[in-house]
Amino acid sequence: MKVRIGLFLGAALLLFAACKQEADKPKVIYKEDGTSAAATETVNDKDRSEDIRIADLPVLMGQSDYLIHPIGEVRVYTYSSKTGMSKVNQTSYTVSNYAPFELTGYLENLMFQHKDSLQIRPLTNKKIQIQSVTYLNPLAEKTKKNILVYSVFDADTNRDGKLDSNDIKTLYISNGSGKNFKKLTVDLHELLDWTVIDTQNRLYFRSIEDINKNGAFDKDDNVNYYYIDLLSKDWEVKSYDPFSVNKPIEIEE
Repeated sequence: MKVRIGLFLGAALLLFAACKQEADKPKVIYKEDGTSAAATETVNDKDRSEDIRIADLPVLMGQSDYLIHPIGEVRVYTYSSKTGMSKVNQTSYTVSNYAPFELTGYLENLMFQHKDSLQIRPLTNKKIQIQSVTYLNPLAEKTKKNILVYSVFDADTNRDGKLDSNDIKTLYISNGSGKNFKKLTVDLHELLDWTVIDTQNRLYFRSIEDINKNGAFDKDDNVNYYYIDLLSKDWEVKSYDPFSVNKPIEIEE
């Protein structure tokens, strides 16, 4: 009995160590000279003969005039049979999930098509992975302006040869047509979250900066605060300090 308990504890410790090592894996690996890896550094192109790319059926969000075709890869899942004697492969031909005004998934690109046209154009020619696409419906209802906000992995910051959630997440924006696709977060800053204040027509977001250059984002790093005016032409990113309090003006009687 003691031997079995010892084996069980040993296996549990090994599993815990493996999980901890995976959790502690840095999102950024810096160059040998101590400088940061280029945020534009992307993965090597894969052999397209082994890459089965497909598109989901198009969606039309809100008041937009543009259909969106999500592009991704066929995914094969392997699991053991009920008897445990063999493995079963299950193929998924769905690359995205659609809820009202939001697309999520592991998307390589999006194709945009005007509802009255046969012409289709890509969102970008860069190699990225899109985690989510949000259509700002309240803004469209109020201003008739169609805007999309994206959570994106755009660089292989941990240098493992892949673009995925182990890399730095960034924030992008575009028109409803997919044009003017623009990055909002600073290079090598990890997106924390974002929100829209409809009464101001502003998008606010937070990002964290690896100021101690240890490759991970933790309590010792710096959180930065930004906003943009959604109705402005160039979507200029402006920083702000929520901890800055102006002293009240004293009025002499």
